Amino acid sequence: MNRVFNIFGLVLLLFSCKQAQIQPGGPISLHPENPHYFSYRGKSILLITSDQHYGAVTNMDFDYITFLDTLAANGMNFTRIYPGAYIEKDGEYMQDNNLGARNGHQILPWVKTSIPGAHEVLGGYKLDLDQWNDAYFIRLKDFISKAKDRNIIVDIAFFNGMYPDRWSFQALYHANNIQGVGTCAFNEVQTLKDSALTLRHEAYVKKITEEVNEFDNVILDICDEPFQDGCPPDLYNPWISKMIDAVRSVESSLPIKHLIAQTIDSHTRKGPGDFSADSRVNVLENEYTWGIANLDKEYSHNKPMVLIETSYYPQYDGDKIAASRVEAWEFLVGGGAAFMQLNGLYSTFNPGAGGTENCKILQQLKVLKNFMSGLNYIRMRQDTSFVAGEVPEGTFARAISEPGKQYAFYVHHSRYGCWFWEPMKMGSCYNVVPGNYQENMVFNIAPGMYSAEWIDPTTGTVIQTDNFTHDGGNRIFNTPGYIIDIALKITTNENR
Repeated sequence: MNRVFNIFGLVLLLFSCKQAQIQPGGPISLHPENPHYFSYRGKSILLITSDQHYGAVTNMDFDYITFLDTLAANGMNFTRIYPGAYIEKDGEYMQDNNLGARNGHQILPWVKTSIPGAHEVLGGYKLDLDQWNDAYFIRLKDFISKAKDRNIIVDIAFFNGMYPDRWSFQALYHANNIQGVGTCAFNEVQTLKDSALTLRHEAYVKKITEEVNEFDNVILDICDEPFQDGCPPDLYNPWISKMIDAVRSVESSLPIKHLIAQTIDSHTRKGPGDFSADSRVNVLENEYTWGIANLDKEYSHNKPMVLIETSYYPQYDGDKIAASRVEAWEFLVGGGAAFMQLNGLYSTFNPGAGGTENCKILQQLKVLKNFMSGLNYIRMRQDTSFVAGEVPEGTFARAISEPGKQYAFYVHHSRYGCWFWEPMKMGSCYNVVPGNYQENMVFNIAPGMYSAEWIDPTTGTVIQTDNFTHDGGNRIFNTPGYIIDIALKITTNENR
């Protein structure tokens, strides 16, 4: 009876995935008017989310429908998955981390055999790398299809930089597959040194690329944190390049050409690991608060900038919700195209993060989304000349503008916290510094008649409105009182 039900269920999932193929609409792409942003189904789209830890597909115990429903109900439209080349073990980082399924409760792209000897994390039985797991691809395509139904974009990150204590329980480690593939050291996984492993990497990338080509809500992301394992960039560069070519070779004969993303970082800038200027890479992904700093360094490449991962919430100090809010606001009001918070409140057995403070996090991200949607942001660019005077000590500030038409400004009082990185004197997250703030700001504005709204980023409430005529050049603005952060929107009458 159970076998009949399972077969019937698989047929329904296959039918559902097939239906997704014939739905009209163009894929997510670079916006034709402003390549710093995305377009989806012919309309501009700003991606924003607080996301699960990438195991929504590979963890069989994770209820991704509840998770996706939670995102959609709160206006979130972005998620990320690791499709199987990298997993974690149960309890890694925090309890019920959904990238770390219970032992043997993973579903991976390769068929599991009855041959013992694999790592206990994988359930003890080896995988056959010559056989693709049909049940896995049904689950993968159903997840993407369900996300598409909810207008959610899926970032598929094929790989992650390897850790020394995790290589031994990956499917492509030699002891865990019957082919004995993957004999290299952990910090050689993302290199061309192990030719047999590289061939399997290519096959995996090509298979997933082919299987998901029917979906328009997908970004193909080559490798997260390739520098994580200490591998020199001159070794992982040719390997990443080979994986990019694998995607492109498959899609050259397929209907949809997906955007290709790659993580860039302050670690790799202007070196052999920096793919920012590579014409094959469409989307530049950044991590942590040093990824926000990348806005200043990488914006000139005229590609969408994505803050793809923050510190793992709730691993912040002080006001955790405010700390996660300010990094989202700073990145998007600084010219970023997408923000993704890594959120440990979504877990294997609580996929919607029910009964937690997650509702407050999502509400504040929705305020940001509404703020940005109230601007014609496609016509705006990063504006470093708008702030004419010095910003107050202890603050971080960003601005975008369409000079003479619309301006957006955001400032917050914070200091760096979490994993302080001494060489660059910055941390991976912010610790907010509450106070009673009221300041004079000097802004450089084109001549015109304007309306200025000071907005509370916590609630979206307009605190103060000023109508003024300006002859051009610098003008002093007095902020209303605020506690941590405040946003400003200036528009001409024609843009209101």
